[in-house]
Order: sequence, then structure tokens, then C-alpha cells
Amino acid sequence: MESMNACKDKYVVGVISDTHGLLRPEVLQAFKNVDLILHAGDIGGPDILELLQQLAPVTAVRGNMDYGTWAQRLPESRHVQLGNTGLFLTHNLFGLHFGGAGNGIHAVISGHTHRPQIDRRNEVLFMNPGSAGHRRRLYPVSIGLLYINNGRLDAKIIDLDA
Repeated sequence: MESMNACKDKYVVGVISDTHGLLRPEVLQAFKNVDLILHAGDIGGPDILELLQQLAPVTAVRGNMDYGTWAQRLPESRHVQLGNTGLFLTHNLFGLHFGGAGNGIHAVISGHTHRPQIDRRNEVLFMNPGSAGHRRRLYPVSIGLLYINNGRLDAKIIDLDA
């Protein structure tokens, strides 16, 4: 499990997935004031993580399209603790059994489908920011922001096409 150093009451987290080697300038603008960036896999190369790291600390997981030595260093899932809020980061939700809010998980962040989505199930926020890289199917090019305020979670999808 990873924890942020300072225990604060408020965090703004940039959420991104499925860049597939393309980091758009709009992402850099949208994430310029975030406390942390979560990348939910299919990164496309270490250079993407290096560019994001210039904005804020980055926590990333390996996606099914991430290959090579750099990708093998990334886990398939991670538990991240921000103050009293537990986040579970993975690329693909298929077959996920994480235990829910009772196990300290308040939000599950994933990618893979390229379909942006925010949902709540049994007191747990599920967020897929969609695909920030090349356009796939009819889905928008999108990222997300997760707001943590004294344990309350709010999320929004940012459509980069708009």
C-alpha cells in the first residue's frame, strides 16, 4: 500500500488511463494543480509517466498493452491511501474481488474499456476516466478528477473533445 506523505483533509487527484503512448497538452493543463496523478494502465511507455511526474507524484499500474522491462516494474493493482481514504487502482475490473468499503477501500479506479464512467456501489465510488490517448470507438477522449474532502468523494469526467 502506498500513502501520501502529508495527511490533509482535501486532495485533488488527476485520473487518467489508456494513453497508449499519447499525452495530449490538454491533460497537462487539466492536471497542473493536482496533488496526485493515478494512471490506470495502458500507458504506452515510460516517457508518459515521466511527463506526468513533472506535474505531481504519479502512481500507475500496468495495463494489458504495457510491455517491456519498464512495464514489468509496475504492479497490476495498487492500494493507495490518501489520509483516511483508501483507493484501489487497477486496469481491468474483470474478476475484481477487493472486499469493498469494509476493507478500507472507498474508491476503485480502473481503465481498459475506454468508456468513461462514474458509479457508486455499496458506498464505493467506481471511476473509469475513459481513454486519454487515441480515440477508440465512439467514446470521447477523456480524463477525470477525483475530489477528496474530509472523506467525501466526488468525481467528474473531463471531455477533452469539448
